Amino acid sequence: MENSIYDLIIVGGGPAGLTAGLYARRSRLNTLLIERLIPGGQVTTTDWVDNYPGFPDGISGFELVDRMRRQTERFELPVINDEIVSLSLQGPDKTLNGTQGTYKTKTLIIASGTVHKKLGVPGEGLLGGKGVSYCATCDGPFFKDQEIAVVGGGDTAVQEALYLTRFTQKVYMIHRRDQLRAVRILQEKALANPAIQPIWNAVVESILGTDQVEGVQIKKLDGSLRQTLPVQGVFIFVGNQPHTDWLKGTLPLDPQGYIPTNEHLATPIPGIFAAGDVRQKQFRQISTAVGDGATAVFAVERYLEAL
Repeated sequence: MENSIYDLIIVGGGPAGLTAGLYARRSRLNTLLIERLIPGGQVTTTDWVDNYPGFPDGISGFELVDRMRRQTERFELPVINDEIVSLSLQGPDKTLNGTQGTYKTKTLIIASGTVHKKLGVPGEGLLGGKGVSYCATCDGPFFKDQEIAVVGGGDTAVQEALYLTRFTQKVYMIHRRDQLRAVRILQEKALANPAIQPIWNAVVESILGTDQVEGVQIKKLDGSLRQTLPVQGVFIFVGNQPHTDWLKGTLPLDPQGYIPTNEHLATPIPGIFAAGDVRQKQFRQISTAVGDGATAVFAVERYLEAL
């Protein structure tokens, strides 16, 4: 298998990668999908997805990506578990170097996704999915009439805090500065909303609870105050980190590590495309990742036809 030269290799098995694999196999491209863990990406950690079209009653994140995976199996998409550590571009083909093997391909779709930046405080890992969340649109409705904390002060944090006020009784907004970083109009909306209570110049020390979030311990940066907020949920929006370390020095990345593409999802290197959350774009959702996967394969086909 390692001596084969594929038409297409897809790195990453989230919604973008699985959709790309489905479209590629339906087009009879000699394709391989490489995923370092299990197919599904971040969606597998989402308890419930209410905003993906076609599921009027919602669907668990795990079941949604499991259905996507089974659909790719019907078209016999080969999947290998391996972690790609580097990309080599000597010669006309692309060579992917993994911990388990080396893979050669004419074209490449990078769909390696992102990971949520963590606070790194006690209780965060233990209570993931038990009140600790990184997605308001996924989990907000589970906190109806409860009190929650939002950590962060950028556009995403403020937008998600405003969204969460549709369900919750109170949103404590914990930010390490004395003003929000979000665009002015979002700041104005948040500060005018009676359900949002900002807590300035503060950081989270720990998240409390055993089977469910029961509170959050915070401290002021100047050490003047420590207090416990009796919240049932903690939503953390301190940024995402693209999984692109293995591309540094090989592919152009933006300052945050995301992959810039054109409207056809092509990178500046011919034959290399990017799809899903790893791509430089404004909106990261399952639905946009699926669209990226389909678009990238269409561009791959045009590229291969021109060779």
